[in-house]
Amino acid sequence: MRIISGKLKGRRLKAPKNLPVRPTTDMAKEGLFNVLNNTYYFDSIDVIDLFSGTGNISYEFASRGTKNIYAIDANHNCIRYIYNTAKELDLDINTYKSDVYKFLEKTSLQADIIFADPPYDFTTEKFLEIVELVFKNNLLKEEGVLIVEHSKHTDISEHENHAFDKRYGGNVFSFFENPSVEED
Repeated sequence: MRIISGKLKGRRLKAPKNLPVRPTTDMAKEGLFNVLNNTYYFDSIDVIDLFSGTGNISYEFASRGTKNIYAIDANHNCIRYIYNTAKELDLDINTYKSDVYKFLEKTSLQADIIFADPPYDFTTEKFLEIVELVFKNNLLKEEGVLIVEHSKHTDISEHENHAFDKRYGGNVFSFFENPSVEED
């Protein structure tokens, strides 16, 4: 896994083989950040990284200047790896060992970007539950976006807050936004 851009551009990280993860591919990550780069100033946003695994997405945001990053994963070894790597690279990443669904029920954090990369073998209902909890608990800031990574075999576009999908090989990023407030 490598960091694509920012102050740590080109830096390669090697996660332990025993972590139960499937890191986002470099090609997909580069495509995702090209989309985000057109909308956000990374140094002025808050990010929540759900099912953070190796921390791949968190490191990319941190390398680009994001200061408030919250990495959430239920696996102790994943959280320890992210914590130690962030410390070694002098990155400001807050780590939380928690079941993502419980975290979404209890947190009062709000973010500009919430990124979720759950296991690809989740049911459609489990993916949609993430989306529901984010919107039910008002976890996105007004202009914020929820991005859910999933395989091309999963379709979660039926949700009312679904905005669009971006495909990169077998990976799909589904973007969800707060409904626009239209004025008369």
